[in-house]
Amino acid sequence: MTVYEDSVSKILSTLSHPLRRDILNFIHEKGECSFTDLLNKLEVDTGKLSFHLRTLSAFTEQTTTGKYKLSKTGERALRVIRDVEMWAEGADVKRKAAHLPYASFKDRSLAFLFDAGLMLAITLILASAEVVPFLMGGTFTITVGTIPFVALGLLYVYSTLLEGFNGQTIGKRLVGLKVVRMDGKKLSYEHAAVRNFGKAFLLPVDLLVEIKEENILRYFDKFAGTTVINLRAPLQPKSVMVEKAVDGTAEKNLAIAA
Repeated sequence: MTVYEDSVSKILSTLSHPLRRDILNFIHEKGECSFTDLLNKLEVDTGKLSFHLRTLSAFTEQTTTGKYKLSKTGERALRVIRDVEMWAEGADVKRKAAHLPYASFKDRSLAFLFDAGLMLAITLILASAEVVPFLMGGTFTITVGTIPFVALGLLYVYSTLLEGFNGQTIGKRLVGLKVVRMDGKKLSYEHAAVRNFGKAFLLPVDLLVEIKEENILRYFDKFAGTTVINLRAPLQPKSVMVEKAVDGTAEKNLAIAA
């Protein structure tokens, strides 16, 4: 092993401990913090914290007042940690996606109603006589007739931005759903924009495919190559279709392989 490879191994070993990552994250959030601040936040004993701070000496600096702050190396290390965490979350979802069921119509409806209600509430606030003139300088008002269109426009932008970022709107996060690509790749803003166009502006047409085909999501999901999975459902082994005789007729049931 070369010296360079040995240094990489030491850095990765240092950052592998969750408490050390918590220390770096807390120092980053506070900008500067004292030893006592870290003790109160992390709830560890003095000896343990001192040991981990010594281990992180290459990533931290002390100010003239004795407080800790991130060094340039620490800031870079924190960016690496964030990248790895995002990769790990994406890899975990990708691993689970093949074993998690599609989100049910009921769950997706609950998430949609929450998101739509949130956007409608924001639209009504903007439309109030007190807020709109203040925000728009008295030159713009939202009439009763335009409220649904403004709310739908907000819903489209809101859903596209949040799903493109992490696959979840607030409603989906509350219900435990996530939008993923069928090919397992990272969901992009472009895919989110395509799937949400139908939800916001062409919902009756968008639902036709779902009505006709069991377990197939909205038409624009199919067009975008996306689906919605239930993150809270228990992981299941690979499913197989078996034939089961019921009242003398063959009925296909979904059986779980042992």
